[in-house]
Amino acid sequence: MTITRYGIDESTGTGGQRLPFAKAVEAGGWLYVSGQTPMRDGEVVEGGIVDQSRLALQNCLDIMTAAGYQLSDVVHVKVYLTDARYFSSFNQVFRQVFAEAPPARICAVASLVVDCKVEVDLTCYRADRA
Repeated sequence: MTITRYGIDESTGTGGQRLPFAKAVEAGGWLYVSGQTPMRDGEVVEGGIVDQSRLALQNCLDIMTAAGYQLSDVVHVKVYLTDARYFSSFNQVFRQVFAEAPPARICAVASLVVDCKVEVDLTCYRADRA
């Protein structure tokens, strides 16, 4: 089985620090996208939970698309919110993104190491790449 790592040395965190992990790793038809926050160019984009949710999800989708996966290949999503009151608003965004093919999901409330409201990671599968 071949393991392919995407985005090594491309991830930049707050303050311009290089992050020590791949943006995604593919193995046996599975693609694991690292947790994404609402960041652009290494800085958290200010805004409410809806705007931050859209950007965190879009960051995941951009990485998976660059690796050759589609929205319909997403099988599982993990969501971390900093406040349980964001759950309903996040669900509205999630429903819009995954309207055609909703994946399995977990959503938890947790403190994040970045000063933002949400972090998302996702797992994809393509049998033709197994």
